[in-house]
Amino acid sequence: MLNSLLIANRGEIACRIIRTARAMGVRTVAVYSDADANALHVRQADEAVHIGPSPARESYLVGDKIIAAAKQTGAEAIHPGYGFLSENADFAQAVKDAGLIWVGPNPDSIRAMGLKDAAKERMIAAGVPVTPGYLGADQSPERLQAEADAIGYPVLIKAVAGGGGKGMRRVDAAQQFADDLLSCKREAASSFGDDRVLIEKYILSPRHIEVQVFGDTHGNVVHLFERDCSLQRRHQKVIEEAPAPGMDEITRAAICDAAVRAAKAVDYVGAGTIEFIADASEGLRADRIWFMEMNTRLQVEHPVTEEITGQDLVEWQLRVASGETLPKRQDELEINGWAMEARLYAEDPATGFLPSTGRLDRYCLPDEEIRVESGVEEWSVISPFYDPMIAKLVVHAEDRDDAIAELSHALSGTAIWPVKSNAGFLFRLTTSAEFRSGDVTTGFIGDRGDALIPAQEPSVEMLGQAARHLVQAYSNRSHHSRDNELLEGFRLNSAKQTGLMLQSAGKNYWLDKVPDFGGDVFSSSAGPDNVLVTRDGQSFVIGLSRFQAGGAVAGDGAILSPMPGRIIAVEVADGEAVTKGQKLVTLEAMKMEHSLVAPFDGVVAELNAEAGGQVSEGTLLVRIEKAG
Repeated sequence: MLNSLLIANRGEIACRIIRTARAMGVRTVAVYSDADANALHVRQADEAVHIGPSPARESYLVGDKIIAAAKQTGAEAIHPGYGFLSENADFAQAVKDAGLIWVGPNPDSIRAMGLKDAAKERMIAAGVPVTPGYLGADQSPERLQAEADAIGYPVLIKAVAGGGGKGMRRVDAAQQFADDLLSCKREAASSFGDDRVLIEKYILSPRHIEVQVFGDTHGNVVHLFERDCSLQRRHQKVIEEAPAPGMDEITRAAICDAAVRAAKAVDYVGAGTIEFIADASEGLRADRIWFMEMNTRLQVEHPVTEEITGQDLVEWQLRVASGETLPKRQDELEINGWAMEARLYAEDPATGFLPSTGRLDRYCLPDEEIRVESGVEEWSVISPFYDPMIAKLVVHAEDRDDAIAELSHALSGTAIWPVKSNAGFLFRLTTSAEFRSGDVTTGFIGDRGDALIPAQEPSVEMLGQAARHLVQAYSNRSHHSRDNELLEGFRLNSAKQTGLMLQSAGKNYWLDKVPDFGGDVFSSSAGPDNVLVTRDGQSFVIGLSRFQAGGAVAGDGAILSPMPGRIIAVEVADGEAVTKGQKLVTLEAMKMEHSLVAPFDGVVAELNAEAGGQVSEGTLLVRIEKAG
């Protein structure tokens, strides 16, 4: 067995590898860039080596630096994780040439499966069914157009050297082929340095089914069953599960046997994944499933396979790299229960899933026991330099319905703040009727569009939970304040109430009473006057409206600046009649706009605000006198 291992990666996969290596008594070495100096994987490893500036091209993608770090620390082997250099055959060869052990397939196997056209030719020779299409060397636009016309639309243009959804275009009609081909070639050249493409028949009801395979240096190859990765957004996997819904034993045997033949065709060693596309228009059928490509590395979604088989695939990798035979024979492997994984990202669904960066001031999951694979913790910083994954949430249950219930509940109570996350989006996916039925294709998310994007304002139930929390918090305080007077007048679920003006993200919300509701709402303090409320994966900081707390309490209509800031707009004039809730002044503070509104109908009796002016906390900006 190996004694020491350098992990040529970062984040959650580095932490995942470290965990298994430590359990096996293997010393670990981490590498890190400037941005990752305080990262979790750096602190978890036995030793860490700085390899360069924050951009990956100057650190994690520089093979010479990684090999030098291994030599410097006396590491025997290098594990590439996934992404970065994990499928770079030249790097794998350089590791071996340096006298180190490469925890992965042979470089020749990586090369054989790295180019999609050559890989498909190998699969055809091995008797593995492939999607109808064109793999020829003639890359002229005229030949490619003719082949697409012959295949019949829709077709898929795919970069020969592509991956991760890049260099891929769906073409629905002959007249759009030329433009899409040009666009695809440009993207392929930019992303992979190779603009060659292949043409495939586009499957109209596609499901993405993949099979985990494993080989050793003694000629043994096994499969560890299938995963369903059909829930995708722009060709990026979102939620994965194992086994695949609707998979019967005959179809499973056919697809898994084909995967083993594919691996043997390239003398495969280590962990790999054979990806298939299935035409699910008539359910999963053995004659409607075709080879797409092979990933010559450990996959992001490998935990669901581990959960249903009870195997540690990283341990398998280290044992195979040490020269051992596979830990299990094929007849010793079986499926147990159902597993699902959701990828929790720092991204904002409301802005087209743009990455969200910054510090995780709050990073909380429900107390229930689920598997969490993460490379960050509370107070970690989500960097703009790398993939914005926060965590993978993994559940295992007796059946699919129970797995969905566990995952939905975990997502519902996931609180991320102030960084935006896709937790609410994931929750809506897991609770959709289509997903629960198991009848979703790779186009499901795109077809549903904005219907899956959660609301961007707190619900009445969330405001009610905030009121409960604030009332309780203030009732526990020993000192008396004007805010206490306000809260003491607010009776939960009583007939006579003064009401509360609450605020979230600069917007004010009037709450007459705390509503009764079902479902889980999670709350925790976010400061002396604020509460972080989470429901269905959406988190909002809600507090008493500081814009008018004084006026609402004292009855004098005084609107005070809640914090230091700059006035960017004055919406009223001195002496102007205003109505309750009308916007008075807009203040820019903490890089956000905050609207100050009238607490009741009245007249502007005093105006001390001027656009462009700087104000300090507590400054009287407007005073409203009640009408009549």
